[in-house]
Amino acid sequence: MTTHVIFAAPFFMDATLRFVSGAAHLADVDLTLVSQDPIDKLPADIRDRIAGHWQVADVLDPGNLVDAARNLESRFGKASRYIATLEQLQVPLAAARETLGIDGLSVDAARNFRDKARMKTVLRAAGVSCARHALIGDSESAWAFAREIGYPIVVKPPAGAGGKGTYRLDDDEQLTQLLERYPPDPDQPTLYEEFVRGTEFSFDSIMLDKKLVWHSISRYMPSPLEVLENPWIQWCVLLPRDISGTEFDQIRATAETGLHALGLDTGLSHMEWFRLMDGRIAISEVGARPPGAQITSLLSYAHDIDFYKAWPRLVVFGEFDPPPRRYAVGAAYIRGQGRGQVRAIHGLDEAQRRFGDIVVEAKLPREGQPPSDSYEGDGYVIIRHPETSVVESALAEIVKLIRVELA
Repeated sequence: MTTHVIFAAPFFMDATLRFVSGAAHLADVDLTLVSQDPIDKLPADIRDRIAGHWQVADVLDPGNLVDAARNLESRFGKASRYIATLEQLQVPLAAARETLGIDGLSVDAARNFRDKARMKTVLRAAGVSCARHALIGDSESAWAFAREIGYPIVVKPPAGAGGKGTYRLDDDEQLTQLLERYPPDPDQPTLYEEFVRGTEFSFDSIMLDKKLVWHSISRYMPSPLEVLENPWIQWCVLLPRDISGTEFDQIRATAETGLHALGLDTGLSHMEWFRLMDGRIAISEVGARPPGAQITSLLSYAHDIDFYKAWPRLVVFGEFDPPPRRYAVGAAYIRGQGRGQVRAIHGLDEAQRRFGDIVVEAKLPREGQPPSDSYEGDGYVIIRHPETSVVESALAEIVKLIRVELA
C-alpha cells in the first residue's frame, strides 16, 4: 500500500530538485508537488516519478497550500505528510498542515525557528547562550540598543535566511546611514544583535522522536557575515573527519537542549554557533530544515550516504540509520573579483594538476554569467580525503589558485 506525500517547492531550483528527486525515489510513496513553476519546467527524469502536480500563484500563502493539498488529496487520497525544504515555507506550511490535519512541525515550533528574535528568547529561557538581541521598530530604540550593547552590532530581518539583508554596524555614522536608508517600521521590526566574536561552526543534526540520534560539525572559514562584508574573501566550509573530541561536548549538550526548547521532535536541523575567545559557545541561529550552501552534499560525501534521500525518508517514515564519518570534506566557494559579468577563470589548470584526484564535485561559473550576491559565490569545488589536514590545506590553496575575473 502506498502513502501520499505532498512536497511544496515554489521554484524548481537545483538544490530543491535534489530533495524532490530523493522523495520521488522513496518506495511505496505517491509523491505530488505544489509549486509556482509550471510542471513542464520539471526535469523529465523527476517528472516521470511524480504522481501529480498543482500550480499556485504563491506557495507562501497558507490558503494556497491548503487548496492545493485538497485538490491533490481528491485524486490521490489523504496525505500523510506535507513537506518542504525552503526556510520561508516553514510557518505557512505548518499552518496548512494544522488546517488539513497532517502531522509535522507545529505552528508554534515553526515560528520558534523562523523568527530569529523569538528563537533567541526561547533559547535564553532554556539556559542556552546566544547573542543579546532586541526587535527594533523605531529609531529611539535602535539608539538605545547601540548605547547599551556597544559596537559592533548586527542588524538583520527577524525572518532572514542565508545572511540576506544582514549588516554589521561599527559606529554611530553607520547606524545613522542605516536608519535613513531603512526607516524603522513598528509593524515590521528589525532584529538588532550583539556582535559575537569567535570561530563560527555549524551543527547539523537529526532528531528522531525527541532524541538526538546523529550530528555533524562543520567549521566556517571565515564567517558568512565577514565574507559578505569583504568581496575579496573566498569562503570555505570544512567538515573534519573526527568530531568525537571533548572540545565539542559543550555544543552537543547545548544543541540538544536548544532543539528541545524550540520544539523539534523529528527532523534535520541546521544550527550556526560560535566558539568565543574565552572558550564559551553561543548559538547564532537554527533552521528546522536541511542546510544550504552545498552542506547537504558535503554531509553525503563525508558519510558515504545520500542525504538528499535520507532527509525525505526521515520526515516521511521517521527512519534514519546514523552513518559513520568516513572522510573529511570541504568546499571552496569561488567569488568573482571586480565588477561586471564573468570574463575569465584563472588558475584552473594548476588547481586540477595539484588537487584533481581529491575533487569529487565542482560547479564553475560560465563566461558572461552575472556575479552572485551571496557569500556562496559564483561556483564551488568540493574535495574529500581521509585526512582532515589534507582537506584543510587543499581548501586554502584552491581559493588562492582559482580566480574569477569580472569585467
